[in-house]
Amino acid sequence: MNKRVLSMIGGAAFCCMVTTSVIQTEASETELRKVDGSYLTTEDSSTGTTANGMEKGIHLMTGDCTISKAGRGKVYAYASTTANHEVNYIATIVYVDRYLEDVDEWGYVTSWMEDVENDVYMSTAKTVYVDGGYFYRVRARHIAGNESPYEETASVTNGIWVN
Repeated sequence: MNKRVLSMIGGAAFCCMVTTSVIQTEASETELRKVDGSYLTTEDSSTGTTANGMEKGIHLMTGDCTISKAGRGKVYAYASTTANHEVNYIATIVYVDRYLEDVDEWGYVTSWMEDVENDVYMSTAKTVYVDGGYFYRVRARHIAGNESPYEETASVTNGIWVN
């Protein structure tokens, strides 16, 4: 009888610990601050993709972008654009932004553009030197088509903390 009671108490204690752990995890996830579509995180990297419905066009299929830590004071920024078929023009414009706490918005750090002709896919990447002690994110514009005006969409990552 005592073993049965102890077993029941132990099971109840285990359930309480699991429930508490789940509640704490959910609370920490909801405490992430979101600024202009990007959460401020302490992750090592973040990937963004075009929103559902925004990417599917006659020519443009999808776009992705990624930011990751590349060492102290450096981030690796990557973006790609994929068309539904071979098109005359594909371009990706990549922006690196820093979170400005005093005004609670993202500020411009740097940008670049890459384009190709007569292809289905293109990507671009750079290592960018940044000041430590801030959150950084990548935004990208994805463009594809056979003639102007081209189809266009965008993607954005969450912010990652860089030392």
